Amino acid sequence: MTENTTHEIYYTELATAALNQFLAAKAYSKIFVLVDENTKHHCLPIFLDKLEIAPAAILEIKAGEIHKTIQACINVWEALSQKGGDRKSILVNLGGGVVTDLGGFVASTFKRGIDFINIPTTLLAMVDASVGGKTGVDLGVLKNQVGVINQPQMVLLFPEFLKTLPKNELYSGFAEMLKHGLICDQNYWNALKEGIDFYNEHHIRTSVDIKSAIVTKDPTEKNIRKKLNFGHTLGHAIESYFLDHVSLKTLLHGEAIAIGMVLEAYLSHQLTGLSGLDLQEIKRTFLTFFPKVSFTAKDIDIIIHLLKHDKKNVNNDINFVLLKTIGEATIDVKVPPALFPDAFAYYKEP
Repeated sequence: MTENTTHEIYYTELATAALNQFLAAKAYSKIFVLVDENTKHHCLPIFLDKLEIAPAAILEIKAGEIHKTIQACINVWEALSQKGGDRKSILVNLGGGVVTDLGGFVASTFKRGIDFINIPTTLLAMVDASVGGKTGVDLGVLKNQVGVINQPQMVLLFPEFLKTLPKNELYSGFAEMLKHGLICDQNYWNALKEGIDFYNEHHIRTSVDIKSAIVTKDPTEKNIRKKLNFGHTLGHAIESYFLDHVSLKTLLHGEAIAIGMVLEAYLSHQLTGLSGLDLQEIKRTFLTFFPKVSFTAKDIDIIIHLLKHDKKNVNNDINFVLLKTIGEATIDVKVPPALFPDAFAYYKEP
């Protein structure tokens, strides 16, 4: 079990026991389970076998980032209402980052707020999205523009769900694990860059512990929690751009963030003292696990334009998290826009 000041995180058999004990003690009026098409098929039967109290209803949304919308929230709010949800109900979010983000937001706003539990089923959601209380949806292709920070009652991790995932989904989560090493723990980075057993609970726990410790100190992202955004300023803009262009293959979150981390490592080398050797190591490591993506000059111009919508901007200044060295990050760095094309040029170099 991982403890913090906001919620508890349980693993495997202890997670099952904690869930059933919690639900029995709370005596909720109704238990609702939110799934998407994939987790309904692959994960829901496994989960229901663990549950001692039958849920009132299974609610389903469509899978994929393009469905992380206000309309999807409306559909779930209406389903909760139609099925007799009240302020004493609880929503269990069984799925990846879209389900936990959207489900957390739905629960936080239905009847002015009901309890929810996150049960992440992807590696990305286990080490990132389900932990820390960030909830919300996209606004068009712009990532996470509408939402609140509200903590779940608990987070339950069952690594067995990872066996249902394709490799690209596993690598998407791996990108966030590499990020944790880059911003906080050089030894962890060194271990991960040699490769990973995706079903190794030890590495999952390490990433969860890193994120949980940061969130406990700064739950509402006033200070050090911003470090978790390394790679995400440019990475989110890249992700949004690829979502908006049907002619391009959609990038998974981690695939876009991997590119963002190489770009922002270059900015770190220019602005915050990251050494050339560290920069080369970061680029080499990410290109080992994530194939290089091509960008035209027009692509880059549009991606740079999308930066103005980043949530971290203040007074039109684009704020970055950059690295001083591998294992140490610094926040609120303003980057001269002239460096953005240079960062892409570095990424494109052989």
